[in-house]
Amino acid sequence: MSGPTGKRGTVQTGRPRTQAPRTAGRHDTGRGDRAATARSGGPGASGRVTGTYVYGIIPSDVELTPGTRGVGDPPNPVELVRHEEIAALVSDVSTDRPLGRPDDLLAHERLLDATAAEVPVLPLRFGAVVTDARAVVDELLAPHHDEFLTTLNELEGRAEYVVKGRYVERAVLREVLDENPEIARLRDAISGRPEEATWDARMRLGELVNTSIAAKREADTAALVDAFDPLCVSIVVREPTHEQDAAHVALLADTDRWPEIEEAVDEFGDRWADRVELRLLGPLAAYDFVRA
Repeated sequence: MSGPTGKRGTVQTGRPRTQAPRTAGRHDTGRGDRAATARSGGPGASGRVTGTYVYGIIPSDVELTPGTRGVGDPPNPVELVRHEEIAALVSDVSTDRPLGRPDDLLAHERLLDATAAEVPVLPLRFGAVVTDARAVVDELLAPHHDEFLTTLNELEGRAEYVVKGRYVERAVLREVLDENPEIARLRDAISGRPEEATWDARMRLGELVNTSIAAKREADTAALVDAFDPLCVSIVVREPTHEQDAAHVALLADTDRWPEIEEAVDEFGDRWADRVELRLLGPLAAYDFVRA
């Protein structure tokens, strides 16, 4: 089996080391002011029609690393729109072409995941575009300021981690055959016979195999949840994305518990060696725990 793997993005945002406490030193630039000069919606200098792409919401006392880039071809500079104690990560985006390229989605996720490694962030869905910086404040930050700030405070020092396991096909089928005599009988009954003559038996065999794997997935997922529950603030069980998925869980945890999470994944990797291939991803933005 391949061992657990981690994914860590390049840090692109961060608070200054000398930053004063947020209550005393936050930036409060007023409605619609931007941390850096930016174009408004409408035709830009190049004649393109632009809008403002919004990635997520962060505390307003964050400073952006120069050169941070987002979606677009070429990628556009990322900036901040601040309002009181919260801010939006934004960039200009051309509205004369549809968003949706794989590179755009990856850029969106990379920026949010790199941010989550440093500061709390509320991720917005891919493709959120408004007319300009004023609309970011008027339509997003101002109406939801208190709600967003409360959630950001709850996410302080926390991030999402995802554990995904996929069964090794030969191993799980061997388990299924050993544990269910009817499956073994049906397999022998159709072996070497024409498909058209054994259609009903093949359908029944497929149903039994899928049911058995689903039961294993439920049990293995429960085992993971029990093991990670003491390490996490919250756990979400994701729906399987493949018929051979063994488990797919998202964990919201304090970032300083990362070594314990890695250790727990390693323990399951040893326990499920040659049976389940495990992956560990994180830290990530809290996609499964925030509905911004």
